[in-house]
Amino acid sequence: MNKELLNITTVTEYNDMLGVETLHPLVSVIDLSKAKPMKHMKHTFSFYVVFLKDEKNCELVYGRQRYDYRKGSVVCLAPGQVIGVEDTGETFQPQGWALCFDPELIRGTSLGRNIREYSYFSYEVNEALHLSERERKLFLDCLEKIQNELEHAIDRLSKRLIATNIELLLDYCLRFYERQFITRERVNHDVLTRFEMLLDDYFQSGKAQQDGLPTVKYCASELCLSPNYFGDLIKKETGKSAQEYIQFKVMDIAKERILNPEKSISQIAYELGFQYPQHFTRLFKKVVGQTPNDYKGQAITA
Repeated sequence: MNKELLNITTVTEYNDMLGVETLHPLVSVIDLSKAKPMKHMKHTFSFYVVFLKDEKNCELVYGRQRYDYRKGSVVCLAPGQVIGVEDTGETFQPQGWALCFDPELIRGTSLGRNIREYSYFSYEVNEALHLSERERKLFLDCLEKIQNELEHAIDRLSKRLIATNIELLLDYCLRFYERQFITRERVNHDVLTRFEMLLDDYFQSGKAQQDGLPTVKYCASELCLSPNYFGDLIKKETGKSAQEYIQFKVMDIAKERILNPEKSISQIAYELGFQYPQHFTRLFKKVVGQTPNDYKGQAITA
């Protein structure tokens, strides 16, 4: 049993592992049901991979979490992310589809310029996209268009059409994720409630003064979410970025503490996790529209 981490560096190498033909060295559409049986392994890719997983009740490890994904789950991986489970000596027949594309393929294309927009490439597997039957058909239609281009004789439009159809697939995934955020409104609201409680506890416990302002990464980790998924969820629920939401929360707390005559502005700034009082004053003015001293003076004379 092999416990080493395998780094798969090229699309061709992955095709060879699965026993499928390489039509293009930088991109591949793979029907996993036609691949040869494989052993479980922990591995990482040096290219982008979009999986449509059709195995039922299959366990997968991504990052530090185990996840039992259901049939019809889409998992998107950016280069360098570790996925898989340790080798148990058993073989299995993969099911579903995989789209692999090298960063070099999209360099200089619209997709290359916009690739950072697809934040779900940094989601955890337990934040996978779950497709409806209609969405699954659209997903497979896009894969078919890419496959048709791979089977076409290479000409001056090949790279553009392949990249354009990959971009179309990723755009559909954006739309499907937005639908999933909406249909999971109750779950999302629970996350927002726990986020509020987390921030309240952070400032009430004195953790801010000890560790500084809470970061988006810290909050996401405490809520067992990836930073990108967490940020997208908060944006969908509140219209504010997670960073903006934290800043508004800090300023709400600051407004209350400023009215305490026994505390100076500097003292409040340090309690809220600011390293320098002037940073606190600058953010307060940006969010509230006036300096802490002006706000305090106005409240006293009101």
